[in-house]
Amino acid sequence: MPADSDLPRTFRPMGPRIVGIIVVVALLAFSVFIWFAGFTAKTRSEFTALQIATLIGIGGLIVAVLYALVRSRVTATQAGLIVVNGYRKRAFVWAQVVAVRLPSGAPWVTLDLVDGSTCPAMGIQSSDGDHARAQVRQLRALLEAHSAPSA
Repeated sequence: MPADSDLPRTFRPMGPRIVGIIVVVALLAFSVFIWFAGFTAKTRSEFTALQIATLIGIGGLIVAVLYALVRSRVTATQAGLIVVNGYRKRAFVWAQVVAVRLPSGAPWVTLDLVDGSTCPAMGIQSSDGDHARAQVRQLRALLEAHSAPSA
């Protein structure tokens, strides 16, 4: 069981972070290669500023989506859990979280909340295999430690 001295503890998915970084680097390298090796100087000179801005904007949107996936995390603190999914951040005190679930075939952890609702926690993803299952066990141990009545 993780000790309270180990807090704050942040859980992040490994697979999506690696894929996100590789895709961004590959996209940038491919774009630069095509711009200089795929187009002649005459063709490059025929692009208007608006067309170039559109291409850069589309690239920026792709990077923004990948960054949203890469920044997903679950942070356990003394006060509770902070869940960041993409660009959305939610904070829960320990008393609000009833269970931590990662059913077989589910893409990521789901937190069961005391009000009957659930919250996806993309910071722990099943694609990470044994690492994800170990993170779920750690998070469950922290939840159990913080939900047990103090004597």
